Amino acid sequence: MTETSPEQPTATTGINWFAEIRGLAVMLLAVLAFHSFVAKPFYIPSISMMPNLLVGDRLVVSKWPYGWNWSSASFHVFPRGTWSVLGRTPEYGDIVIVVPPNRTDDLIKRVVALPGDRIAVINGQIILNGKPVPQTIEPPVRIPADDPLKCNDGGAAGPCYDAFAAYRQRLPNGRDVYEMPTFRETLPNGATYQVIDHIDEDLDHFAEITVPPGHVFLMGDNRDHSADSRAALWENGLGGPVPLSDIGGRAEFITFSLNGTETWNPLTWWSSLRNGRAWTSLRPPLLQPATPETAP
Repeated sequence: MTETSPEQPTATTGINWFAEIRGLAVMLLAVLAFHSFVAKPFYIPSISMMPNLLVGDRLVVSKWPYGWNWSSASFHVFPRGTWSVLGRTPEYGDIVIVVPPNRTDDLIKRVVALPGDRIAVINGQIILNGKPVPQTIEPPVRIPADDPLKCNDGGAAGPCYDAFAAYRQRLPNGRDVYEMPTFRETLPNGATYQVIDHIDEDLDHFAEITVPPGHVFLMGDNRDHSADSRAALWENGLGGPVPLSDIGGRAEFITFSLNGTETWNPLTWWSSLRNGRAWTSLRPPLLQPATPETAP
């Protein structure tokens, strides 16, 4: 009778570190590709786009609406170039991210003039192709007085709302807000949105220029506190009209917003959420432009 030999134990297989590292590298490349070609998250660090974007807003920026270029990449490891693939021009009122030539981080502004447009700013009002862009007075926007917030407008971080101290009010329910002078602006395509303009300063006066081909003119919605196409590069502005190759995407919607009271403790994150801001679209609504027959 033949006895069956017992099974021999198999050798323990070691970790294939090459496969593990390759898998991590593929995953990292996939994330970078998604960020550069499809969409990426964005954080609002400054007050330049108030009242439509607040410090602490988190939003999604899509990368495909204007094609792809050097500015589309999430990490700028290659020299700046003017190339583009399937390049398209933004529309009036679009909120876009832009990478100025003197920096590598993204700014966020609104498109107010397109290639070939003549634009000037007189007493804070945009004059587009010789015609004032309509501005109507609206009830003051109430900005929550979130004192813990710190802003960064290209310089040292500091309290966000120091410049608005004169507009601070206490509501009957005990809540503190800033009631800001608010206007509704409507561009030629009907794109409409709110802007804040509370003082008369240099940015409210800009001599007429013509936007060159392949460029757009960008401004922040908080007109007195936005270093945009009206400001020189050395003032942390955009230095005039912005080439389309510096436009890296379009802001689509807010995912959530924190008011600055959160700490490292995750238990504080829920209580610091701002109500009513999650999933807010950032595409401006379109009004029917007035015609000679319908204009008042």
